[in-house]
Amino acid sequence: MRRPLIAGNWKMNGRLADGRLLAEEIAQRVHRATETGVPPLPACDLLVCPPFTLLEAVHRALAGSGVLLGGQDCHPEACGAHTGDVSAAMLADLGCSYVIVGHSERRQNHGEDDALVRAKAAAAIAEDLVPIVCVGETEAERDEGRALAVVTGQVAGSLPELFEPPRLVLAYEPVWAIGTGKTATPEDAAEVHRAIRGALAERYGAEAAGAVRILYGGSVKPENAAALLGDADVDGALVGGASLKADDFWRIAEAVG
Repeated sequence: MRRPLIAGNWKMNGRLADGRLLAEEIAQRVHRATETGVPPLPACDLLVCPPFTLLEAVHRALAGSGVLLGGQDCHPEACGAHTGDVSAAMLADLGCSYVIVGHSERRQNHGEDDALVRAKAAAAIAEDLVPIVCVGETEAERDEGRALAVVTGQVAGSLPELFEPPRLVLAYEPVWAIGTGKTATPEDAAEVHRAIRGALAERYGAEAAGAVRILYGGSVKPENAAALLGDADVDGALVGGASLKADDFWRIAEAVG
């Protein structure tokens, strides 16, 4: 059975004091739930992905809580003359176990294509990081009836050939729902998640496809989390703005059925 994952993508937000405080608040909630059972610990894995500048401080603040740490991107090369970039090995060295690759904001703002995303995912796997590979259609592509074709095409182009299924996460993030306040209906999200799992099964086999966690992302909030997470093929959420408030992040985690 796939254990749900609630991942917080802090994006380009927070200075050192902000990140440390937010991580400490999340860790305190975990410790309190573990020690007292009130409120109970959510039945999911928790992951936070802060900006690179906050990784070490957040890692220290989360120590002993069981909350996982991830990066927001990595370079496909292990090292070299790549000014401003961060390698998967560097992330692992700072205590990360996950890394987001192919987020639509990287695809759109930095011109990243499927081939580059695939190379980044392979680099992450080589350093024992779990890549969270993001896919999703634009509003125009959905309006044209091409959402499933676009997303499954990104899945085909963005995944490396070899990986252990539990060591890979996919995140379906409709581009039109990221940071806009718009959200896919639970039915629409479930339809795309099933199409993604079907594409995985065709390529890697049903057993492997069944072991891959597929998250939904796109204006996930405490108010809509339960409905979005209710389908059997939705294995958690990649949370943006709501992950910057410990209470909202925790309430989303509590919505896991």
